[in-house]
Amino acid sequence: MKVFQTKEIRNIALIGGAKSGKTTLAEAMIFEGGVINRRGSVDDKNTVSDYRPIELERQNSVSSSILYTLHNNKKINIIDTPGFDDFIGEVISALRVCDTALMVVNSQNGVEVGTEINWRYTSSMEKPVVFVANHLDVELANFDETVRQLKQQFGNLVTVLQYPVNQGNGFNSIIDLLKMKLYTYPQGGGKPEILDIPASEKEKAEEMNAALIEELASKDEALMEEFFDKGTLNEEQINKALHLGLISRSIFPVMCASSKHNIGITRILEFITDAVPAPDEMPGVKTTDGKVLECKTSDPTALFIFKTAIETHLGEISYFKVYGGEVTESQDMVNPNRNSKERISQLFVINGKNREKVEKFVAGDIGATIKLKSTFTNNTLNSLKNPDDIIEPTLFPNPKFRVAVKAKNANDDEKVGAVLNELAKMDPTLVFGYSKELRQQILQGQGELHLNLTKWHLENLEKVAIEYLAPRIPYRETITKSAKAVYRHKKQSGGAGQFGEVHMMIQPYKEGMADQTEFPIRGRDTIELEWGGKLIMNTCIVGGAIDARFMPAILKGVMEKMEEGPLTGSYARDIVFNIYDGKMHPVDSNEISFKLAGRNAFKEAFKNAGPKILEPVYDVEVIVPEEKMGEVMTDLQGRRALIMGMDSEGNYQKIKARVPLAEMNRYSTALSSLTSGRATYNMKFAEYVQVPADVQDKLLKAYEEEEQDED
Repeated sequence: MKVFQTKEIRNIALIGGAKSGKTTLAEAMIFEGGVINRRGSVDDKNTVSDYRPIELERQNSVSSSILYTLHNNKKINIIDTPGFDDFIGEVISALRVCDTALMVVNSQNGVEVGTEINWRYTSSMEKPVVFVANHLDVELANFDETVRQLKQQFGNLVTVLQYPVNQGNGFNSIIDLLKMKLYTYPQGGGKPEILDIPASEKEKAEEMNAALIEELASKDEALMEEFFDKGTLNEEQINKALHLGLISRSIFPVMCASSKHNIGITRILEFITDAVPAPDEMPGVKTTDGKVLECKTSDPTALFIFKTAIETHLGEISYFKVYGGEVTESQDMVNPNRNSKERISQLFVINGKNREKVEKFVAGDIGATIKLKSTFTNNTLNSLKNPDDIIEPTLFPNPKFRVAVKAKNANDDEKVGAVLNELAKMDPTLVFGYSKELRQQILQGQGELHLNLTKWHLENLEKVAIEYLAPRIPYRETITKSAKAVYRHKKQSGGAGQFGEVHMMIQPYKEGMADQTEFPIRGRDTIELEWGGKLIMNTCIVGGAIDARFMPAILKGVMEKMEEGPLTGSYARDIVFNIYDGKMHPVDSNEISFKLAGRNAFKEAFKNAGPKILEPVYDVEVIVPEEKMGEVMTDLQGRRALIMGMDSEGNYQKIKARVPLAEMNRYSTALSSLTSGRATYNMKFAEYVQVPADVQDKLLKAYEEEEQDED
């Protein structure tokens, strides 16, 4: 393959709802570009894009696929993305490196939840959008209603460039308002016959063309003057106006297609090469130190790894975009994220599972390499001329769904952990780790489907059976008032015994609090607890009642109980304890004696100090259609949510609430059911707050029963 220069490259993300036809459209695009000689289909399970076992089984994309096609001597890189919100990370990473989004819309369904969710990301990332009204060949296709919904949801900048003549069964003709021609496609699609617009459509087409030309002229002052002077624009000027409008997001064109029958595809490819921006015409990417890389071949080499995956017979493959210079085989590079060096062993252009070796990529292109030692998603690779530049990482949404993972055979626990760590490395929206606090392996993702497919991977590809359990909640324990306790540890078992007596007063800690005045403070240790909050130890011993060498042992005993709180076994926090008296034995006192005495004195004082349980509360933002507000609000209130406010976001409402984590279990599934999949949400830890008395009683009872079962 020839080396394509930056101006000859177009980077396109295919996005949209599930079953909108993205994968079939991608197949048609690479077929029309001559990259494959036979079109596959999702039904026949032989498309280039959907090739993974889970995708063949489900007949849905679950991971993005990188493809390319050729048209008008230009290379069009295509990233085909999944349509389900559970795999939104794949969409985000694709939009990050692509310069334009092709939003595929199912013309029989109109604007769907996938359309809406993907639109939000194109808006936040300021990407040009071209709408493709697909499935115009099906009986219930309704182009006019689809356009009406697009304008209603996304504004009047949605602009029709084509419309179908005979949508529904037998669809084969499109009127193109830019060319002012009728495109009629043979059975099976392919190269169209280009004809004059028939008389029956001429008045409608001319009226729409005039409005379109006037709209396009407004994108540029020089074009507006030309329009006023001549009353129209030529084809070159039209493409320039479209080009400017796409870059500035002041126009969102609508085109027509039947990807299944290969109708409208060549015109879409032509539009991409004529009007869609090249990589160096879009805003550059920022580095962490504020520098901007403009996709120039003259700059030092800079690659951004936007996706990593494990492919059968190939191993780990790294997908990258070149943001500066050019990259060649055997090139030595630096990874500033990890302060390591890499050598580019091989370079590939990718079409799904197929790959073709190339010698070089230039700025703006998308490619792949293998066998990188320590480079992963969101890492930068630089030439030795710019070793310190780090491209800003892609920001992925926080996890929304969490489960505890357990191997059905305890002997497989280690393997389960290893596999899940590898999967999390490939998918940044998948978070896995062992919680020492909860004593569980916790897996977090974007939704129930996301984690169910992770389970499928383990059981079908790794051949290890697992089960998902409800994860424990990381409660905290603390106190509300002061209390004292005296504990004597005494043990005689022949020979040297054990003896230690500790007098302790504990208090709740608050930032800026005054010291207690009942006992003189002669020494202080402040511990910033790794799970949040503080523990402060005040030494108030007078007259050497306890030797100073035993104080660390007392602190160790208290810390042990802080790690396993007296109420529910959860971490304790925000406590001051004062050691004000005690006793030693000249022979039997030792560190273990005072550790146990300190631990038990703390436990007894804790139970008399107004103990309370704290629960983690999260800031939750729910973006919901206005007509579904009532059901969502009612459900949130049933989850002990505190509604913090509401804002409008386009045609949606954003509900801001604080919700206990204990009430968010399986919320993504419940929200989808309440809103027919049209709502989405994100959540972020806010703070710990005291649980209500009835909830605390239930937690104490449950812990007591659990302790009895273990005994």
